[in-house]
Amino acid sequence: MTTAADDNGGELDPDRHARAEHRLGTVGVAHRQVTADEATAANLAWWDADADDYQAAHGGFLGDADFVWCPEGVREADARLLGDVRGRRVAEIGCGQAACSRWLATAGAHPVGLDLSPGMLRHARAGAARTGIEVPLVQATAERLPLADGSVDVACSAFGALPFVASIETVFAEVRRVLRPGGPWVFAVTHPIRWIFPDDPGPAGLTASQPYFDRTPYVEVDGDGHATYVEYHRTVGDYVRALAATGFALEDLVEPEWPAGHTRVWGQWSPLRGKLFPGTAIFRARACP
Repeated sequence: MTTAADDNGGELDPDRHARAEHRLGTVGVAHRQVTADEATAANLAWWDADADDYQAAHGGFLGDADFVWCPEGVREADARLLGDVRGRRVAEIGCGQAACSRWLATAGAHPVGLDLSPGMLRHARAGAARTGIEVPLVQATAERLPLADGSVDVACSAFGALPFVASIETVFAEVRRVLRPGGPWVFAVTHPIRWIFPDDPGPAGLTASQPYFDRTPYVEVDGDGHATYVEYHRTVGDYVRALAATGFALEDLVEPEWPAGHTRVWGQWSPLRGKLFPGTAIFRARACP
């Protein structure tokens, strides 16, 4: 199990994931195919079980009203990957505690935050209470967005939803449906190259051990073999083809370098690994007319 660290590089509780696993009865790991319904149920339960510990571990780094794209610390205020959001309707897919949506509101946008987990949305409401920045929040799976056709100008996702859904094509098609022509769709995910390495921030995480082309999902299971956590792997090409197939034109692929002086360890992200290969991929696409 990996050990997270706080914003100053100090060790956090190494049993954070163990608590969620205990609550869900997780006893082991499998690599097997998973249906969409099983993945949705497992990840809904996981993020509800882990929501409090996740916020305690990472809330300080993510902020209450800040748009942080990734563990490397890329901020939308600097990167401007979404363009000018003033007056724009923005859908944040997999918003978690919705710090990004609250930042968007301060930048003059009209955001809505969507997330599968009531536990994460509870933290989103708490963040609104702390900041006084209210944004609409909707519980929904990314595969079925409860938004009208062409109702948003911009769509974004910072490590939300995409690794946990059975079909990114389904998600992309939904995003294209709700996005007006020409609107940007920008999302950050774990860089696909990370799949081939153990999920470890230390030296053990520098040796390739898993085939890049093996898309078999990573599944944690309980004593009856039911999934308690599901994560899917896609290659870079899989993302590119899925975007093209659902009506998007890819404009950029950002692979952030690890910043000098950035000492934070977040799960498998660390300065050691970050100086050798990318940990995040940020895709910027635009809805074709």
